[in-house]
Amino acid sequence: MATVCVFILVAVNLLYITIVFAGRDFYAILGVPRNANTNQIKKAYRTLAKELHPDKNQDDPDASRKFQDLGAAYEVLSDSEKRETYDRCGEDCLKKDGMMNGADPFASFFGDFGFNFGGGSHSQQETPRGADIVMDLYVSLEELYSGNFVEITHNKPVMKAAKGTRKCNCRQEMVTRHLGPGRFQMMQQTVCDECPNVKLVNEERTLEIEIEAGMVDGQESKFIAEGEPHLDGEPGDLVLRIKTMPHAVFERRDDDLYTNVTLSLQDALVGFVMEIEHLDGHIVQVSRDKVTWPGARIRKKGEGMPNYHNNNLHGTLYITFDVEFPKSELSEEDKKALTDILKQHSSNKVYNGLRGF
Repeated sequence: MATVCVFILVAVNLLYITIVFAGRDFYAILGVPRNANTNQIKKAYRTLAKELHPDKNQDDPDASRKFQDLGAAYEVLSDSEKRETYDRCGEDCLKKDGMMNGADPFASFFGDFGFNFGGGSHSQQETPRGADIVMDLYVSLEELYSGNFVEITHNKPVMKAAKGTRKCNCRQEMVTRHLGPGRFQMMQQTVCDECPNVKLVNEERTLEIEIEAGMVDGQESKFIAEGEPHLDGEPGDLVLRIKTMPHAVFERRDDDLYTNVTLSLQDALVGFVMEIEHLDGHIVQVSRDKVTWPGARIRKKGEGMPNYHNNNLHGTLYITFDVEFPKSELSEEDKKALTDILKQHSSNKVYNGLRGF
């Protein structure tokens, strides 16, 4: 009887898996577990999109299909409603409900024309292009510690067809004029083509930038063709430059973190145990059983910022101590208590010294 029950359970599970994964396995395509969070899905897509882009895999006849599969997987798993439907009854349900629009998410990560993968040939005559837009992107120290994805809204001027024609592709050409028998004159003049007229229309676009753990001020992320337009050429790029916002507790210097902690006079004299909440919420324990003087510093190795090139490596956290002295006269009771503490401290020093003989 138990064997029959196990067989039925296995059959039901197999049926469930078959139903759920009718169509493409989007989790396998992105290489993420079924319980992956949104940031894991975005990070996986961003990495694979650069690896599988058809421009980078021109010798692979399946490159376009793989890239389309990757886009479809991201479109579904990054949307909570579509993901819930997919988990319940697979890709077929999404298609039946008209929930897959085939949008290309690559542009929102990398701009209209993708990454500059290199190796491409450049024509001798440079195509004119619009100016690049360089903007500072202010991010928190928490985001630089743990990594994050940030959405920005960008108003992009886009060329649209308009009535009439315009002069474009203007250039200087040598023209020969016949002035009479045996007389010629050569001169330069501007020659322009007649092209369909266009107008610039602002379009609101949402771009997504990954703040990678360990990034430093001045690092740039480029969105191709998201800059200023050029009527006779290509648009420039949008360049976002990382800037760190001031933090209330920590100061960053390279991969190290610095913070100041104020101690009471009693803790400075008799020792203390304290907890410091780090940038990602984990607790750093700090303890000391000796006298702590103003300006004393403790180092906690491995509790600094992650290294950008190797996130497994972390800098050092430096904790500098300030001591808060009483702002008013001590009472007789406070003076006696302080005297007792100092006597106890002196006795311990004498005792420890005698133990050394």
